[in-house]
Amino acid sequence: MKNFSFNTQKKISVISVISLILSQTISAQSAKPFKGTPRHYVCQETKDKVVIDGKLEEAAWQQTPWTNDFQDIEGDAKPAPALRARVKMMWDQQYLYIAATLQEPHIWGTLTDHDAIIFRDNDFEVFIDPDGDTHQYYEIEINALNTVMDLFMGKPYRNMGEALINWDTKGIITAVHINGTINNPSDTDKEWTVEMAIPFSALSFFSRDQRPQENSLWRINFSRVEWDTDIKNGKYVKLKRPEHNWVWSPQGIVNMHAPERWGYLLFTSKANTTFQLPPTEEARQYLWQIYSAQLEYRQANGRYASSLKALKIPEKQTGANGEVYTLKMEGISLQYNASVTGSNFSGSVNINQEGKVYNNRK
Repeated sequence: MKNFSFNTQKKISVISVISLILSQTISAQSAKPFKGTPRHYVCQETKDKVVIDGKLEEAAWQQTPWTNDFQDIEGDAKPAPALRARVKMMWDQQYLYIAATLQEPHIWGTLTDHDAIIFRDNDFEVFIDPDGDTHQYYEIEINALNTVMDLFMGKPYRNMGEALINWDTKGIITAVHINGTINNPSDTDKEWTVEMAIPFSALSFFSRDQRPQENSLWRINFSRVEWDTDIKNGKYVKLKRPEHNWVWSPQGIVNMHAPERWGYLLFTSKANTTFQLPPTEEARQYLWQIYSAQLEYRQANGRYASSLKALKIPEKQTGANGEVYTLKMEGISLQYNASVTGSNFSGSVNINQEGKVYNNRK
């Protein structure tokens, strides 16, 4: 049994409290089916050496395209962010490389301890689900002082998951470049740039090799937490207002821990690769309709429905592409499993009461 220091225990206690609060509030948010379209990014393999210094001066970075600008976490329902943020990515056989620029006229940071609760400062956050099953995913946060917090989630908070704060992204390399001065309210800054190399080996939890292959598809998202501040006695002071949550692929809800709403990351070594959504992805939308309907049914009846008929969901559904899907479900009071089949993919895609999605191949 690992012996934790008092500070580590305190951090875990804070995370546990956050987990409890989130698990109680997020389930209701996540009950609404996602109506948006996740963004996507085609990630090119690089053969060049990348120096992690936050400056992005390598030719490989110069040739790599930026994502769309971040939006509010709720999407178009909220005003566009006042400050620009965007990301670019590439990979080699060892690392996923991520670079982000965050426009900021007043760059500040206070937290210097690894695994401090970084979103109490302005920060940049990475969320990664390599196999897209919404379980066993990773979160990495970094502030302008290059302080990192990282954690592993066995399952989302909505499913009573807890953050494993003592998990570390072993071998990660990070750097922050400040275009301006940090913690100096007397001037106006331009931006801060984050650069990180995330080893694929660090994401191989439970001895699962997560090194991508050609056309591997991951789920990923990025968040920027921004606090309103004032200047008092020559120092930045956070105002007592809710933070801004600006993201790459809008979630539709104020909750990053709904991995089925994250964007898509396609790995390739080939030039001019075009992103194509796998046919199973439209089928998954029907699984999430069932999941949402089951949450509402259980809240009303104290148990899960045992049939699609009880949920008033038809067994046959026609997708936007004209494909006809067949839905099936088996359930008892505390458990259920639902599946979708279609002629444009083999086997079935499935979901259970914990929101875990998986494929059954023929």
